[in-house]
Amino acid sequence: MLNIALFGPPGAGKGTQSEFLIRKYKLYYISTGDILRKEIDQKTDLGLQAKNIIEAGGLAPDEIIVQLLEKTIKENPDAKGFLFDGFPRTYIQAYILEGLMIKLNTSLNCLISLDVNKEESVKRLLIRGETSGRKDDNESVIRKRLTEYDNKTRPVLQFYKDRGIYIPVNGQQSIEKVSRDIDSIVQKELSKRLFNIVLFGYPGSGRGSQGKALAKKYGLEFVATGPMLDREIKNKTALGNQIKELYESGQLVSDHLVVQLIEKKLEQSKGIKGFIFKGFPRTLVQSYILDGLLKKLGSSISMVIDIEVPTLELISRLDARSKTDACMPYDMSTAKIVKRLHEHETKTIPVITKYNQLHGVTKIDGMGSFDEVFERISQEVENGMKHMR
Repeated sequence: MLNIALFGPPGAGKGTQSEFLIRKYKLYYISTGDILRKEIDQKTDLGLQAKNIIEAGGLAPDEIIVQLLEKTIKENPDAKGFLFDGFPRTYIQAYILEGLMIKLNTSLNCLISLDVNKEESVKRLLIRGETSGRKDDNESVIRKRLTEYDNKTRPVLQFYKDRGIYIPVNGQQSIEKVSRDIDSIVQKELSKRLFNIVLFGYPGSGRGSQGKALAKKYGLEFVATGPMLDREIKNKTALGNQIKELYESGQLVSDHLVVQLIEKKLEQSKGIKGFIFKGFPRTLVQSYILDGLLKKLGSSISMVIDIEVPTLELISRLDARSKTDACMPYDMSTAKIVKRLHEHETKTIPVITKYNQLHGVTKIDGMGSFDEVFERISQEVENGMKHMR
């Protein structure tokens, strides 16, 4: 999720640049003024509270504003991010927004400040006043608004400077140049985002070898439950003994065993570009768990890939693998192979269906040589990375 606060004194061009950001990055625009007016018009409880205060000559308190912000964000779960305009206006509101972002398991990526000197702001607003018909576009009111911005809002910038996410832009350049500068900032922020792939496919589809190769090519962390569980078995831990029994009977390892290992892996991975998940999630329950684990990192699933191979080919591959050092416990007999394939059919296919509804699933033809399949997947991954940016 991409969250941006756009700052600047009256006349800095926030409206124009907001339109640019909303259009290009499909951000949901949040203006506290617009939200208040909407709630008042709809006569909601919060709207009526705010109306009573405003009609009495007061300003809507932060307690109401933060509830409206939280409500707006929660009502738009599919938004790619939010653009905040007009909030935070005070140092206290900066703390409020930070707390709200933490509560919602996200954060503000950056604060972009359009820097325009006072006389340029006055000049622009007076020109606007010639055609806008706005009563507040006269020099006396303009200078009062600018003074209020200096006294109340500029201190907020220090809050974000201290957190390292304040980025100034020369707002006195042409509109096009300002947009290009802002675009460069956003692109840099997007490059910091984790690119996370979930790799699906029936046993024998080549997920493991393809996943490792993809991780190496794109600098991603390969997260495979199999090797983690195998280490537990090899070390003959209590957990390993439980896993071995489940393996030998062709069953899936229970969630509470797997999640501990996955969470530890994610927490230990530092300075990486993203993850490739193979073998997890295998069930609907695990899919919700993965969503939560990634959300803790301020991230989410970027791409879901399903490698498709005909059933007879899968059985042939797994039978051939049973005669090699790469043999898995469920490869030891045709009955176990069929049971494992059925397990995928009943428990994992619903997960793929869920992801197809939420994210879309990229289907890959798994037939052909390793290099041919790898090239197909690589092309889709690169398209996905470009789309994310």
